Amino acid sequence: METSLLKTLAAKHGSPVSAIAARYKATTDTPHGPRTCFEAVRQREGNQKPLVARFGGIPLKRRTYVVLDDRIPGQGHYPRKELVTRLLRRKCELCGSGGQVQAHHVARLADLASPALGQHAWAALMAEKRRKTLIVCEPCHDHIHAGLPSAAIPATA
Repeated sequence: METSLLKTLAAKHGSPVSAIAARYKATTDTPHGPRTCFEAVRQREGNQKPLVARFGGIPLKRRTYVVLDDRIPGQGHYPRKELVTRLLRRKCELCGSGGQVQAHHVARLADLASPALGQHAWAALMAEKRRKTLIVCEPCHDHIHAGLPSAAIPATA
């Protein structure tokens, strides 16, 4: 990481890596004695403290006396997706019958013609809902794939 930092700064300033390393090299005091680091200091006007950016200077000593306190993350509420909710209703969105349902899917909404006269009921419903899936019972799904007109779909509501 240190080499990457120096190479990035050297490329930015258009100077050799060794010149950047010499320019920003500094020493900082730590509880374990002085450590070398790279430091950039920007003086500010008035009585404000200078801005200091420091890389390194951290003693990498193992602390064996540290007590780890692992907290259990809170359990958030994740609402169900709309499609899952529609499937769990177990109700055909086309004819309204209950029981086993399937999902009819189209690749794109643009594949459905815009809502107009003569459009299949299932296509009009999908276009109206602006959804690429339609939850239907098995007979309705078979009628959709057979290309039968809307009147042929059983209305068992």
